[in-house]
Amino acid sequence: MRKWALILTILALGIGSGFSAQTRKRDLTSVHDRLIREVRHQLLLLPNYSVFDNLEFKVTEVDTVILTGQVTRPILKSNAETAIRSLEGVGKVVNEIEVLPLSPNDDRIRMAVFRAVFSKPGLDRYAVLAVPSIHIIVKNGNITLVGIVATEADKDLAGIAAKGVSGAFEVTNSLGIEKIEKH
Repeated sequence: MRKWALILTILALGIGSGFSAQTRKRDLTSVHDRLIREVRHQLLLLPNYSVFDNLEFKVTEVDTVILTGQVTRPILKSNAETAIRSLEGVGKVVNEIEVLPLSPNDDRIRMAVFRAVFSKPGLDRYAVLAVPSIHIIVKNGNITLVGIVATEADKDLAGIAAKGVSGAFEVTNSLGIEKIEKH
């Protein structure tokens, strides 16, 4: 009888430790997902973040947040790092955000692309958001469109509008298409 009790105890401990490992993995995943949501939220709340900036990030499996993208003002780069560093669960911030060079020509192109893209029927709906989902990055006369749109047609229309801006050398359309979850 004691032998069976010992075997049952060993089995229970084995199952319990497996369950504990699964629970820990699930807890780490939920902490990671929570941190991703908080980082995204903090970046969107930055007061100087605009349609002419692109902030991206990656959260490693540990506690490191890697910031990337391009901004038109150096203060936005430092504000992003400060905001993320203050989040609970962040141990290290690697700030790889590029500050775009000052250029009156790039500023002119930015405004021209803004008018060209957001004046198109169908794309105008993206301009009414606090931070539009289409971002216009201009560096040394080269235009890159980044962000998310609802359809392939919206992506193509934005690219065509940007290519119609005079004075630009090249247009790269890196817009993504929104994924619609099927239920």
